[in-house]
Amino acid sequence: MRPDQRQADQMRQVKLTPGYLLTAEGSVMIEFGNTRVLCAATLEDSVPQWLRGSGRGWVTGEYSMLPRATVTRTSREVNKGKPSGRTMEIQRLIGRSLRAVVEMEALGERSIIVDCDVIQADGGTRTAAITGGFVAMALAIKQLVKFKALTRSPIKEHVAAVSAGVVNGVAVLDLCYEEDSAADVDMNLVMTGAGQLVEVQATGEKSTFSDEQMLALMGLMKGGIRQLVELQKDVIASA
Repeated sequence: MRPDQRQADQMRQVKLTPGYLLTAEGSVMIEFGNTRVLCAATLEDSVPQWLRGSGRGWVTGEYSMLPRATVTRTSREVNKGKPSGRTMEIQRLIGRSLRAVVEMEALGERSIIVDCDVIQADGGTRTAAITGGFVAMALAIKQLVKFKALTRSPIKEHVAAVSAGVVNGVAVLDLCYEEDSAADVDMNLVMTGAGQLVEVQATGEKSTFSDEQMLALMGLMKGGIRQLVELQKDVIASA
């Protein structure tokens, strides 16, 4: 039995609260069980220098964790002078995931910056950031279309992410921290609503794994992402 009494193919309770910040063009608080990430999208009428004059837009992500998001305090990275390697890896993953579903020419020479701040961490913060970050971005773009700054949405498809792993020899979906720290195999999947893969991250943390185990994990995660995409659609439509 899993620590929180879930079945192997069962997601934690997922909740999306749109409009969490009054000051952002698009925002959402996403909860994967006890993991909570505040995602906020900012629209800027400019692009990086290397894109100026191209007629194309840009989407990027930033990620950070509050000092007491974890059981023991984590020092603020601003005091260290630079982000950690883990933070930079997750930021790049968020940016790649969101750019995969945006038509940059339709966005025009605008930038969307999606900030993902972990309020509480209990496993799966990067997957929650991608899933919530997409909703924040979609809500911001919805405002551009509403006020006719864009004639149509440049979003081609939904995108979401979830984790899975092999724990005590069993493939399980959406790992909490207790499972993540004990997993023999850890895997993350980013996928579009149409079932196209954006990124697959898989690591044999404590042992190697077989093709059969990888396929079992992929099956679990694809089912989880389909649930997440339906939730995204409901939240965006009603916001």
